[in-house]
Amino acid sequence: MERAIIPNADTVVVLDFETTGLSPDMGDRAIEIGAVRIEQGEITGRFQALMNPGVRVSSFIEDYTGITNSMLKDAPSCGEVMHQFADFINGYNLVAHNASFDKRFLDAELGMISRGYTGQFACSMLVARRLYQNSPDHKLGTLINHANIPSEGTFHRALYDSEMTTKLWLSMLGVMHEQYAISNAPFKLLQTLAKTPKSAVRRLLERSSSNKK
Repeated sequence: MERAIIPNADTVVVLDFETTGLSPDMGDRAIEIGAVRIEQGEITGRFQALMNPGVRVSSFIEDYTGITNSMLKDAPSCGEVMHQFADFINGYNLVAHNASFDKRFLDAELGMISRGYTGQFACSMLVARRLYQNSPDHKLGTLINHANIPSEGTFHRALYDSEMTTKLWLSMLGVMHEQYAISNAPFKLLQTLAKTPKSAVRRLLERSSSNKK
């Protein structure tokens, strides 16, 4: 049964894939999924699983992610994991850092098992480009440092990256609250912000704040 989507930006599932390559259109598959569910800004669930893609992982991906072929050998299939994940994200909008990448793999993997989802995506990287315009770049690790978010762990593992993206997402909602008095920000506002020219960000957020008064 599909759950109604909660429209607030502080109630979402933040997800991250590790994969065999850059594109499912080129035959690449998911090898790990990690996700954090937040409700009203509080973590209420986590999901993490390795999955066997049915093909060998290159030495580059092994080095990049730390996920080896031996680790994947006895992992459940992509289909088995993705059935479970489809249930986990039911009823939630979705967030990812460089969301176009993760959305492609989510769509591809769920399509193989005839599952779908009703939530929409927002990209934390694109939002961060608008809210943290002085950051040296907008890689996840750089933004975590720029926003003074504590981190202890290894990037490029799915759950850890999801945890860090969650902290970044909540930090950005905090910026909107502190600088523009926007509380309970709508998810659609974050989607709009991600597409707004940098020069127009202040005007958008000030208008959104005044509309709530």
